[in-house]
Amino acid sequence: LNMSELNGSSQIVAMMLMFVGGGSASTAGGIKVTTLAVIALAVWSEAKGRNSTQVFRRRIPSDVLRVALSVLAWGSTIVAVSTVIILQITKADVASVLFDVISGFATVGLSTGLTETLPDSAKYVLAVTIVMGRVGTVTLAAAVAATSRSQLYSLPVERPIVG
Repeated sequence: LNMSELNGSSQIVAMMLMFVGGGSASTAGGIKVTTLAVIALAVWSEAKGRNSTQVFRRRIPSDVLRVALSVLAWGSTIVAVSTVIILQITKADVASVLFDVISGFATVGLSTGLTETLPDSAKYVLAVTIVMGRVGTVTLAAAVAATSRSQLYSLPVERPIVG
Protein backbone atom coordinates (compact mmCIF):
# COMPACT_ATOMS: atom_id res chain seq x y z
CA LEU A 1 0.00 0.00 0.00
CA ASN A 2 1.50 3.31 -1.09
CA MET A 3 1.16 5.69 1.87
CA SER A 4 1.39 8.79 -0.32
CA GLU A 5 -1.78 7.73 -2.15
CA LEU A 6 -3.88 7.55 1.02
CA ASN A 7 -6.59 10.13 1.56
CA GLY A 8 -5.54 12.96 3.90
CA SER A 9 -7.89 11.79 6.65
CA SER A 10 -6.48 8.26 6.41
CA GLN A 11 -2.94 9.63 6.73
CA ILE A 12 -3.95 11.60 9.85
CA VAL A 13 -5.49 8.51 11.46
CA ALA A 14 -2.36 6.52 10.59
CA MET A 15 -0.16 9.25 12.11
CA MET A 16 -2.19 9.22 15.34
CA LEU A 17 -1.98 5.44 15.59
CA MET A 18 1.77 5.46 14.89
CA PHE A 19 2.39 8.20 17.47
CA VAL A 20 0.54 6.29 20.19
CA GLY A 21 2.18 2.99 19.25
CA GLY A 22 1.77 -0.30 21.11
CA GLY A 23 1.58 -1.62 24.62
CA SER A 24 4.07 -0.73 27.33
CA ALA A 25 5.50 -4.23 27.62
CA SER A 26 5.94 -4.59 23.86
CA THR A 27 8.80 -3.60 21.61
CA ALA A 28 6.50 -1.29 19.66
CA GLY A 29 7.41 2.36 19.38
CA GLY A 30 5.39 5.47 20.10
CA ILE A 31 4.36 6.95 23.42
CA LYS A 32 2.52 3.70 24.31
CA VAL A 33 -1.18 2.98 24.77
CA THR A 34 -1.00 3.03 28.57
CA THR A 35 0.51 6.54 28.52
CA LEU A 36 -2.47 7.78 26.52
CA ALA A 37 -4.87 5.81 28.75
CA VAL A 38 -3.46 7.34 31.95
CA ILE A 39 -3.80 10.85 30.50
CA ALA A 40 -7.35 10.14 29.27
CA LEU A 41 -8.31 8.75 32.68
CA ALA A 42 -6.89 11.84 34.38
CA VAL A 43 -8.93 14.09 32.08
CA TRP A 44 -12.04 12.01 32.78
CA SER A 45 -11.46 12.14 36.55
CA GLU A 46 -10.99 15.90 36.35
CA ALA A 47 -14.24 16.24 34.38
CA LYS A 48 -16.06 14.22 37.06
CA GLY A 49 -14.63 16.48 39.77
CA ARG A 50 -12.52 13.84 41.49
CA ASN A 51 -9.41 14.78 43.44
CA SER A 52 -7.46 11.77 42.14
CA THR A 53 -7.34 9.67 38.98
CA GLN A 54 -9.42 6.53 39.52
CA VAL A 55 -10.21 3.46 37.43
CA PHE A 56 -11.65 0.02 38.36
CA ARG A 57 -11.75 0.96 42.06
CA ARG A 58 -8.05 1.80 42.00
CA ARG A 59 -6.23 5.12 42.26
CA ILE A 60 -3.44 6.05 39.86
CA PRO A 61 -0.70 7.96 41.73
CA SER A 62 0.19 11.47 40.62
CA ASP A 63 3.81 10.50 39.86
CA VAL A 64 2.57 8.06 37.18
CA LEU A 65 0.49 10.87 35.67
CA ARG A 66 3.54 13.18 35.68
CA VAL A 67 5.61 10.55 33.84
CA ALA A 68 2.81 10.06 31.28
CA LEU A 69 2.55 13.81 30.69
CA SER A 70 6.34 14.06 30.37
CA VAL A 71 6.44 11.28 27.78
CA LEU A 72 3.62 12.93 25.79
CA ALA A 73 5.22 16.38 25.98
CA TRP A 74 8.70 15.16 25.00
CA GLY A 75 7.34 12.96 22.22
CA SER A 76 5.32 15.83 20.79
CA THR A 77 8.29 18.17 21.06
CA ILE A 78 10.66 15.75 19.33
CA VAL A 79 8.20 15.24 16.46
CA ALA A 80 7.47 18.97 16.13
CA VAL A 81 11.11 20.10 16.18
CA SER A 82 12.20 17.38 13.75
CA THR A 83 9.35 18.22 11.39
CA VAL A 84 10.19 21.93 11.39
CA ILE A 85 13.90 21.29 10.81
CA ILE A 86 13.26 18.88 7.92
CA LEU A 87 10.70 21.28 6.43
CA GLN A 88 13.30 24.06 6.51
CA ILE A 89 15.91 21.83 4.86
CA THR A 90 13.69 20.35 2.14
CA LYS A 91 10.70 22.70 1.61
CA ALA A 92 8.66 19.49 1.09
CA ASP A 93 4.95 18.93 1.74
CA VAL A 94 4.05 19.23 5.44
CA ALA A 95 1.89 16.09 5.48
CA SER A 96 4.61 13.93 3.94
CA VAL A 97 7.29 15.22 6.30
CA LEU A 98 5.08 14.82 9.37
CA PHE A 99 4.08 11.29 8.34
CA ASP A 100 7.70 10.21 7.84
CA VAL A 101 8.87 11.90 11.06
CA ILE A 102 6.15 10.25 13.16
CA SER A 103 6.90 6.92 11.49
CA GLY A 104 10.57 7.36 12.36
CA PHE A 105 9.86 8.50 15.93
CA ALA A 106 7.63 5.49 16.52
CA THR A 107 10.00 3.14 14.62
CA VAL A 108 7.16 1.99 12.35
CA GLY A 109 8.97 1.86 9.02
CA LEU A 110 6.26 3.36 6.81
CA SER A 111 7.05 6.19 4.41
CA THR A 112 5.30 8.39 1.88
CA GLY A 113 8.38 8.03 -0.33
CA LEU A 114 9.92 11.26 0.96
CA THR A 115 12.65 9.62 3.06
CA GLU A 116 14.52 8.19 0.09
CA THR A 117 14.71 11.64 -1.55
CA LEU A 118 15.89 13.54 1.54
CA PRO A 119 19.28 15.25 1.49
CA ASP A 120 21.89 13.92 3.91
CA SER A 121 21.32 16.64 6.51
CA ALA A 122 17.59 15.82 6.70
CA LYS A 123 18.41 12.10 6.94
CA TYR A 124 20.63 12.84 9.94
CA VAL A 125 17.78 14.73 11.60
CA LEU A 126 15.47 11.78 10.93
CA ALA A 127 18.08 9.37 12.31
CA VAL A 128 18.32 11.38 15.54
CA THR A 129 14.51 11.38 15.70
CA ILE A 130 14.48 7.59 15.41
CA VAL A 131 17.01 7.21 18.23
CA MET A 132 15.16 9.73 20.43
CA GLY A 133 11.87 7.95 19.79
CA ARG A 134 13.30 4.57 20.65
CA VAL A 135 15.49 5.56 23.59
CA GLY A 136 14.62 9.11 24.56
CA THR A 137 11.08 8.86 25.94
CA VAL A 138 11.78 5.60 27.79
CA THR A 139 14.93 7.09 29.31
CA LEU A 140 13.06 10.26 30.23
CA ALA A 141 10.29 8.29 31.91
CA ALA A 142 12.84 6.27 33.88
CA ALA A 143 14.71 9.44 34.87
CA VAL A 144 11.54 11.18 36.06
CA ALA A 145 10.52 8.10 38.05
CA ALA A 146 13.99 7.71 39.58
CA THR A 147 14.28 11.34 40.70
CA SER A 148 11.18 11.31 42.90
CA ARG A 149 12.27 11.87 46.47
CA SER A 150 10.53 12.85 49.66
CA GLN A 151 10.51 16.50 50.55
CA LEU A 152 10.59 17.42 54.22
CA TYR A 153 8.98 20.82 53.75
CA SER A 154 6.03 22.26 51.86
CA LEU A 155 6.16 25.28 49.57
CA PRO A 156 3.40 27.90 49.52
CA VAL A 157 0.54 27.15 47.14
CA GLU A 158 0.09 29.20 43.98
CA ARG A 159 -3.03 28.81 41.82
CA PRO A 160 -2.38 30.22 38.34
CA ILE A 161 -5.36 30.75 36.04
CA VAL A 162 -5.52 27.82 33.62
CA GLY A 163 -7.72 27.54 30.53
